[in-house]
Amino acid sequence: MSTVASVGNDPRIQKVRVTKDQIVADLVDGRVISVPLAWSWRLSEATPAQRANFRLIGTGHGVHWPDVDEDISVDGLLHGTPARRPRSRAAIVKVRTQRLPGGVLQRTGKQRPPLSAGR
Repeated sequence: MSTVASVGNDPRIQKVRVTKDQIVADLVDGRVISVPLAWSWRLSEATPAQRANFRLIGTGHGVHWPDVDEDISVDGLLHGTPARRPRSRAAIVKVRTQRLPGGVLQRTGKQRPPLSAGR
């Protein structure tokens, strides 16, 4: 198997940027891919500073934006998997909690401010 085929089977992100309309990723194999910003409702509602604060995760297999608790995988970008927006604020809170034994709820991610805060 050639080196090019090996790299192609394991796509990884080298660099990412978010423009006003797109999420753009440069892959280590030289490809540049982009998806509409609207595919990530969290990033589309984020400020430019929040969009600029990210880190590559899993040796380039994904990107994490801690300020908006968003993760996007290279596979999601390549295969066109937009994030679905929860139907209600209650659904957002439900996604961010898990039920522990004894019925105790525990947060699974950062609590985000109400949608009206700072916007």
